[in-house]
Amino acid sequence: MANEPYTPPRVWTWDKSNGGAFASINRPIAGPTHDKQLPRGKHPLQLYSLATPNGVKVTILLEELLELGVTEAEYDAWPIRISDGDQFGSGFVEINPNSKIPALLDTSVKPELRIFESGSILLHLAEKFGHFLPRGLAKRTETLNWLFWQMGSAPFLGGGFGHFYAYAPEKYEYPINRYAMEVKRQLDVLDRQLAENRYIAGDEYSIADMAIWPWYGALLNNQVYEAAEFLDVENYTHVRRWTDEIAARPAVQRGRRVNRTWGDDALPERHSAEDFKR
Repeated sequence: MANEPYTPPRVWTWDKSNGGAFASINRPIAGPTHDKQLPRGKHPLQLYSLATPNGVKVTILLEELLELGVTEAEYDAWPIRISDGDQFGSGFVEINPNSKIPALLDTSVKPELRIFESGSILLHLAEKFGHFLPRGLAKRTETLNWLFWQMGSAPFLGGGFGHFYAYAPEKYEYPINRYAMEVKRQLDVLDRQLAENRYIAGDEYSIADMAIWPWYGALLNNQVYEAAEFLDVENYTHVRRWTDEIAARPAVQRGRRVNRTWGDDALPERHSAEDFKR
């Protein structure tokens, strides 16, 4: 029965029919499932991603760099449709053996670099182009503090709360309450920080904001999990102020569209700035 307590077996075995959203692409082994080479365009930066919160982090940074006139940050963006299992293609696994988006190929250096994990990509691009990561020791450290805060915190929001609240085949009080409590604690952490600072790491807009906003801004705007009312997100007034300020930036608005394969203003593939003029 679904409501009976679960007694784990001595040795776990994989049940492919475990149910829930994304069950068809979840598996306990790594490596490719099929041969598929990735496309390449004309720019030195090749991005393979999707407009999920993790993917949007990188396209926001790239669009912010282009907004500053950094033409070397022009990139080709190719959608990886994770619901179809594109992340398990052989070409993608060569760039990211962990089969998660986003993944970036930087061909401007020899040998060319593969960069995977969103935090690593943000750090690579910020250092490469010299923007959105303060150079002073104290401000740089504070920015990295919050960048890695996001890396450690978002799994509780997504894989924890989001899964049990929105995607699990059945809803249970204990996991939903457990992760709702943690997400609200995280929102309070952000709210207290933003009560004293314009941006997450201080007075400068940085890759920390770009990492945190796609997750927590989307939560406040009810764009993930439809849980804004449940979590009483409007109680976090400083997070709301920050969310709206970031959302108003033109580069952020463009970055949210890149590699989005749904919606009226989707931009599934982006190969140059001209794509935004269509």
